[in-house]
Amino acid sequence: MRRLAAAAASIIVALTAAPTAAMARPSSEPGSPTGRHLERDTRAPLSPLARQLGRQALPAGDGWAAAGPGTTGGATASADQIRVVRSRAELVAALGGDNATNATNATPKIVYVSGSVDGFEAADGRLLDCTDLADPEYSLAAYLAAYDPAVWGRVAPSGPLEQARARSVTNQTRQTQINVGPNTTIIGLRGGRLTGLTLMIDRASNVIVRNITFDDARDCFPAWSPTDGEAGNWNSQYDQVSVRRSENVWIDHNTFTDGDNPDSAQPIHFGRPYQVHDGALDVTHTASLVTASWNRFSGRDKLMLIGSSNTVGPDVGRLNVTLHHNLFDTVLQRLPRVRFGQVDVYNNAYRLGGDGFEYAIGVGVQSAVHAENNHFTLGTGVSAADLLYDWGGTAITTRGNWVDPADGPSRPVDLVAAYNAVHDPDLDPDAGWTPTLRHGPVLPAPLVPLVVGPLAGADRLPL
Repeated sequence: MRRLAAAAASIIVALTAAPTAAMARPSSEPGSPTGRHLERDTRAPLSPLARQLGRQALPAGDGWAAAGPGTTGGATASADQIRVVRSRAELVAALGGDNATNATNATPKIVYVSGSVDGFEAADGRLLDCTDLADPEYSLAAYLAAYDPAVWGRVAPSGPLEQARARSVTNQTRQTQINVGPNTTIIGLRGGRLTGLTLMIDRASNVIVRNITFDDARDCFPAWSPTDGEAGNWNSQYDQVSVRRSENVWIDHNTFTDGDNPDSAQPIHFGRPYQVHDGALDVTHTASLVTASWNRFSGRDKLMLIGSSNTVGPDVGRLNVTLHHNLFDTVLQRLPRVRFGQVDVYNNAYRLGGDGFEYAIGVGVQSAVHAENNHFTLGTGVSAADLLYDWGGTAITTRGNWVDPADGPSRPVDLVAAYNAVHDPDLDPDAGWTPTLRHGPVLPAPLVPLVVGPLAGADRLPL
């Protein structure tokens, strides 16, 4: 164990060294006229290292987002396209000026987030609540009275009240969904936080999001779906980061949490939890070439959906994603859940257990997951057989993974064999491909929690 700790320490030193090879050269140096112009525009000085990290591109070979042209984000941004933002209004302005059209703004840009930016912040600076966004004809009390299954039955809600809920959702989307255009880097300064909002990366390729805490992207108007599952479910709309119809996206060193508003604290309506959160990081609607690295997912239910529909069509050949060195801490499902894509899941640390845990990796329709050298720390009642779930898929490759069970020593595990021993039908142990896009050494699984634990998440980069 001492040898493992020493090896982990040397790897930590190497991994935390300020990267330089993949960084574009800044367009200005501190003290130059252009540098002074940048500080005047942003109204805050940026350290040389912050400037350098803001222009950093994804390293060559670092997962699927390194394929094709690679991922550079806003590395070539001119000085007038580099902003420090402290409010929703400043964030929208830095992304192009008009939230309705920012998704098409392809000008290279770097946006630094300072402090907490709240998606519920109105133009005058006051914080809105759900009642401010509700349609005049909507109220939760009326909705619960109208669509109680004992009264309405087990059919989808319809009519004026459901239409009012849909209009309320439109109001919230306009307020809390922040649209991101191509060629953009969004990076948090120390303590940078985006709360109550969704970063929507839709038809916006070449985007980097780093060093941000995402907190409580709540849905004010969840929909009741009476035929979702045996007893129905409440479904929410808003992810913390949503990647759709985009390529070459790098999501790195962020923290995803529900903060002080977890779903576990929500009331029960119609016998089901009133769930106000959706995914943390979803990759859907033909998106592809995404790398998610060194992120921390903490205390959430649904984490990562890759592919949103079982329909065979345009998603085939897409949805290629790499997940490495992420920490999944006390989370319940979709770690990730995959359809169609070739998804490389390696060197991730899982701390699993507690009430409500469902599964780690979901094997969906035509998915091809390659899970290698991951480490699973299991709480009481969770076994290796619980780590995979068959969502209509047929195969998954698993190599070099370890489990640390609650009732025994840490040991290597064949995840497919453990699953097949207690479930039918069996999963095939060969997903049919071998990843080639990896940057740096692949760690032995026992080292993974020693390295990922202290380094994953926001505020680990030297900003």
